[in-house]
Parts: sequence; structure tokens; C-alpha cells
Amino acid sequence: MKLCFKRLYAITFALGLSWGVTGASVLYAQADDLQLKANELVFSNPEEAIKIAEVIMKSHEGEDEIQAQMGLLLAKCYWVKGEYKQAVDWLFNASARVAKNNYKERAAIGVFKVKLLRELQLQGAIPTYSEHIADWIDEVASARTKDSLRFRLELEQLDLDVAKDKAKTLGLLEQMEQEFGEFLSSSPEDYIAFYLAKEVALQQTANYESAMADANKALKLIDQSNSNNLYSKAMAFKAIGALNHKQGAFRKSEETLFIALKFAEILDNRSLLKEINQELALNYLSAGQNNQHKVYNYEFLLLNKEVEVKEREAVNTLYNLIGKENEAAIAASENRYKEYIYMAVAGFLLVIGIGLLVLLKSYFKKRRLGEIIRYLEINRTNLAKIKPAKRKTVKKLVIPEETEKTILSKLKKFQNSRKFLSKDMSIAVLAGQFETNTKYLSEIINKHYNDNFNTFINKLRINYIIEKLKEDPNYINYKISVLAEECGFSSHSSFATVFKNIVGMPPATYINLLKEERNEERNEELSNN
Repeated sequence: MKLCFKRLYAITFALGLSWGVTGASVLYAQADDLQLKANELVFSNPEEAIKIAEVIMKSHEGEDEIQAQMGLLLAKCYWVKGEYKQAVDWLFNASARVAKNNYKERAAIGVFKVKLLRELQLQGAIPTYSEHIADWIDEVASARTKDSLRFRLELEQLDLDVAKDKAKTLGLLEQMEQEFGEFLSSSPEDYIAFYLAKEVALQQTANYESAMADANKALKLIDQSNSNNLYSKAMAFKAIGALNHKQGAFRKSEETLFIALKFAEILDNRSLLKEINQELALNYLSAGQNNQHKVYNYEFLLLNKEVEVKEREAVNTLYNLIGKENEAAIAASENRYKEYIYMAVAGFLLVIGIGLLVLLKSYFKKRRLGEIIRYLEINRTNLAKIKPAKRKTVKKLVIPEETEKTILSKLKKFQNSRKFLSKDMSIAVLAGQFETNTKYLSEIINKHYNDNFNTFINKLRINYIIEKLKEDPNYINYKISVLAEECGFSSHSSFATVFKNIVGMPPATYINLLKEERNEERNEELSNN
């Protein structure tokens, strides 16, 4: 498989995160803008989307429509993170707040309930929900929204049949593509979901070549849509890694699974991490790399225990909420029956001349507020941070403001120089060059770069060598020991260890990806000429 260099941005993105990129301060004038931004972040930064949704809900207390919309959004965010219990709680909260005549939102919530029921292996409850959802979809006015809801419902129902009748499932998928072809061509998100579902069906029939083609189609659509859908990317790379493993391409399987692992780590989705670590362990076992197999199998076993607990909690919560929902439906039915009796009695009394003059009218009307959020600033410190490092509370040094500014200015010049490539570089040496003491220097690096001195230097060195690998074609042909020497490391092993910790994959794997991309570009140029 040829990996497009564009996909390497996942590595660069992860590297950027390690430099302390934790969020962005955004100013929105209207609630609609906030909702739009939150929806854009669901699959790329669910933590930030959660924060924005919570702000919207707090600002619109008592507005059931917005509360229901944000409840569904929060359910999706927690699902992307693999936190099923929270997803279930918010989904049923949204279901309780949505208006009965709001068929669009009721159907959307219902489709997501079907998704959660399927993923938590509670298929028995799906048919009842599906019947109601189909009725609600028929009441939706917008043709495009109706197509989207129908497609997603059919796709979630179809996944149930994959293990039972594989040939039938593939046939139904082809029918769906024909039926919804026009809609799918204008909805990349749904087409991506379709290709990933089809890949699963094809993989189960051992049609690995076609399955690989569909997984790559999903990746291509993700790149073209510029959606930064990290969840779909993780799923696609995981699928490609599994297919490479089944075809005996163990090295390619390892490379793609590492990319999938990085996306799953950014999302902190424990369920997805469990599956990827399991696939890595199986790949290493097939490749005869027993030590690597033990490492990833152990990680898989730890994650499996954690995920089992989370899923058990979610299932218990789901059972309880479904029970309460059914009780409420029965109570509502009984109340409606009583109302019919009272109305019949009143009608009878009217016929015989004793009755009442006035019938009950509608009980209540939803209250709507015209309030619009004028300006709302979401500060970096208030946004969700992606996997923040937990640090012990230590007594901070009191550094004169002028001294701190001077050291910071010198640090910036130091970053733009190449002095960090010196093997003799240490905190004592740098403090001497800055004409300050090591305690001041260490405190300022910790405060402004969120790292200790060694990590700060190592990141500068790794960033330097990555730029060289990208810019100078000769560097990808150098031995790892030469690259280690070039960027200031004293040994091959220490360089490889630091590189993998920061970038997420060994330097050899990273270089191989660059080589494949450049070969691909060369071949394209030759074919064009």
C-alpha cells in the first residue's frame, strides 16, 4: 500500500500537541456560531466540543430545543472518546427534552440510540426503536435530511447482519449505494461511513483486495473533505493495518497501525486503543517478534479490563434508562386513556344539557427566549486540554520580571540557533551562556514550555532532524547513527528512543514513509511526462 505523505500530518499534529498546544481562544457573537463550531470539533477535538456545548447549555437553561440539541452533541462527543456511559446519559437526557412534534431531532436521537445499542451488543431492543424512527423520518420536511436519516438508520441496522449472512449484506450495501448514490456524493461524512462498513463486510468474506480499496476510498474522502475526522482516520488506518496483517505484509501493518494508534491516543478512546493494540500484538505474533507481541498484548489486556468495566456500566445505565422510558410511555398512555374517558363523559353531559361549556385546550406551549449570546470568549485555560500532563505542585521561584523577560528572549534566540545540537549542551552550560543560574533557567523552561530541560532540548533536536529529512533528499539515505550524530545525540539507541517517544514511531518507520511518498511522486511525474 502506498501511504500518501499528506497522512503524515498526523505525526506533525501529534508533535505540535507535545509542545503544549492545548486549545484556542475563539470569540463568537451568536449561539448558532458556537453550535457550528462545536459540531465541527466533535470528531477532531471532542473535549473542546464538550466545553463549548456546556457553555451553550448553561446560557440557555429552560430552552428544551437547545438542551436537546446539545445533549445529542455531547452524546456524540463521549461516544468518540469511547465513554459509553456518559454518551448514554446525555442521549436519553436529550430524548427527554426534545419536543414530540420535532421529528427531525427525535429521529436523529433515535438513530444514535440504535448505534449505541448495536455497539453495546443490545440488538434485541433495536427493532422497537427502528419502527418509531422510520415513522418520525417520514414526517421530516427536508428531503436531504430525510435521506441522511434513512441512510444512517439502514446502515446501523445492516451492520447487525454482517456476521449472519455475508453475501446478503454485500448485496444490500450495493443496493444502498445505488439508492442513495446522489445523496452520498454530496455528503462525504456519510460516504466515509459507508465505505468503512463495506470494508468490514468484505474483510469477513476474505475479499481483502476490495476491502483495502474501500478503506483507501474512505481515507481519500476524509482528506478531500478537510474535516480532520480523527475518529474515521483511526478506523480506516486500523482497517488497513488489519488487512496488511492478513495478507502477510507485517511491516506495512505495523506502520499503519502506529498511525491509527496516534489518532486514538489524541482522542483518548480506550476502546479504540484496545482494538489497535490487539491488532498490533497479533501482527507481531505472526511476524515472529515475540518481545513486541508481549508488550502490546499486555497493553491490550490492561485496556480490555478497563473497557469491559466501562461497557458494563453503560449497559446497566442503558437498561435502567430504557426501563424508565418504557414506564413513562405506559404512564403517558394511561393518562391519554383517562383523558379520552373524561372527554367522553363531558360530551355525554353536553348532549343531555348538563355539560360543560369549555373543553380543555393545549396544556402548555414551549417557552422560547430571543436571547442571543453577543460575545463569548473561550480562553485557552478553560478549553479541554488533550491528555494534559499531571504535575506535582512545587514551590515556584520568584524571578524578577525583567530577568524572566531577558531569559525568555535568549531562549527564543537559542531555539533559532543550532547550539542545541552540541553534545556538551547541559543546563549548566546554557545557564552560563545566559549569565544566569540553573534554577532560574529550569523554572522558566518549565513555566513557558511545559517541559524539563532535557525534554526541551530533545524536542529541538528531533524537530531539527525531521526538517532535514523533509527538506534534504540525501538525509533519508543516511544511517540512523549518522542522523543521531547530526542532531546531537551521543548514541544510536538514545536517539531512537527519544524519537519514538516524541513522534510516536521509530525513525526507520518514519523514513520509510518518506521514501514511499517520494517514490510515488517520482512515478507520477514520470507518468505525466
